[in-house]
Amino acid sequence: MEIKIGVRQIGRELTVETQQTADELEQALREALRTDPGVLVVKADKGRRLLLPARQIGYLDLGAEHARPVGFGFESE
Repeated sequence: MEIKIGVRQIGRELTVETQQTADELEQALREALRTDPGVLVVKADKGRRLLLPARQIGYLDLGAEHARPVGFGFESE
């Protein structure tokens, strides 16, 4: 799933591919906002992890969880 993260006072958003679900990310952000210091951990594809200060996150844009098929091929039976 592709997510976009808006960080306060930064003009560009971060775009990350992850296997985490939208519900998992939402819950992780809620929990990070309750703790001090709150750090949101996003497990990105290819083994990377992003550690973000939760209070600096302006928004999370959670994309579609299921990839749409691409191309013009036909399924054969």
